Amino acid sequence: MQLTSALIFANPADDEEDNLATLGSNSSNGELFIMSRYPEETEIDLMLDEEGDTLRDIKVTLSATHLRIETAPGATDLFGGDDVLEISLANALGDLDEVEQALKVILAGTGTFINER
Repeated sequence: MQLTSALIFANPADDEEDNLATLGSNSSNGELFIMSRYPEETEIDLMLDEEGDTLRDIKVTLSATHLRIETAPGATDLFGGDDVLEISLANALGDLDEVEQALKVILAGTGTFINER
């Protein structure tokens, strides 16, 4: 599944939400993607519009132009039957340093983070 992000946002530790780490993207078509994890949790919460799932062992690749989220084959139907969500960041507003920090927190001990920036 592919989306084009108009805005990407992240918070590595939201003090008002018990240090919830969050990454989100609002697409140019109005689709909202959110990935989050509380520090004590062992699974990552994923949400695309109004659908959600909780997973482990996902792989996320961040570059200057895209964010790629990969799940195990058949692990979720969240991405319209695909195992990969590719979000284009080429024209997105947002702070990629903060995105990187949030991804490190979200994926620590439960996923794989690859930084290609």
